[in-house]
Amino acid sequence: MKEKTDTNRGVALFEQAEIRRTWHNERWYFVVEDVVTVLTDSQNVKDYITKMRERDNELSKGYGQFVSTLSISTRGGPQKMNCADLAGILRIIQSIPSPKAEPFKLWLARVGKERIDEIQDPELAVNRAKEIYERKGYPKSWIDKRLRGINIRNTLTDEWKERGVKASNEFAILTDEIYKGAFEMTAKEYKDFKSLDRENNLRDHMVDMELILTMLGEATTTELTKVRDSKGLPKLKTAASDGGAVAGRTRKDIEKQTKKKVVSKDNFLDLPPLPPPKPLDVNPRTHYYDDK
Repeated sequence: MKEKTDTNRGVALFEQAEIRRTWHNERWYFVVEDVVTVLTDSQNVKDYITKMRERDNELSKGYGQFVSTLSISTRGGPQKMNCADLAGILRIIQSIPSPKAEPFKLWLARVGKERIDEIQDPELAVNRAKEIYERKGYPKSWIDKRLRGINIRNTLTDEWKERGVKASNEFAILTDEIYKGAFEMTAKEYKDFKSLDRENNLRDHMVDMELILTMLGEATTTELTKVRDSKGLPKLKTAASDGGAVAGRTRKDIEKQTKKKVVSKDNFLDLPPLPPPKPLDVNPRTHYYDDK
């Protein structure tokens, strides 16, 4: 069977906790550390996994057979992480005494079927993302822009991958070129400006006009990359800088016409907490979240 790894469908939610995952060899693989963290609330998950394997000799012996190192999409770009499929995660759960074990098994059964449903009906993935943002309290008009932005971002990163971008720091470098052209700030500087910490997703805290200009910069970068047939990091950086500059000039024109700054210190940190999740069932049409 041809190996397939999809890093663009990266996160599902269990009781408001993020579980990163990737589609590989025609099934879901989940990040082991995320699963153990959710079930144990451990402050040192790596240490917990080490001790868990020491306690369970059979688990330790077979660990390498069902735990694989796969590329996982993170906010900093793709990273190699230990992952296991449904059967492997269920084996790990056997070694973890936790009251959440049974609900988590039901959750696994549900999300394990999601990909099959999405192949038949791709709109499901969009609906799941929309539902999560709605539950978080985001305005509907903002959600529509955010989801459109995710699609544009994925199109761009796919183009970068096909043209030689592999390392997570390279994705970050190219993204910074777009931000600098559009907003005269790197991603880190932009987060600092909005008083966001490292774990906050910058785009989840952009106001409408910031999202629109980000989309413009990334869509333009994609088009320039194709037209110029840019390959390799230096040429892709030039296309990203030029694409960001198009959004930057638009931003300056908007500011000139409106007499106010587009870039805002506003963020969504004060949104109310997520309401309790719906009861666990085996319906795969709920609780999906995908982000970049």
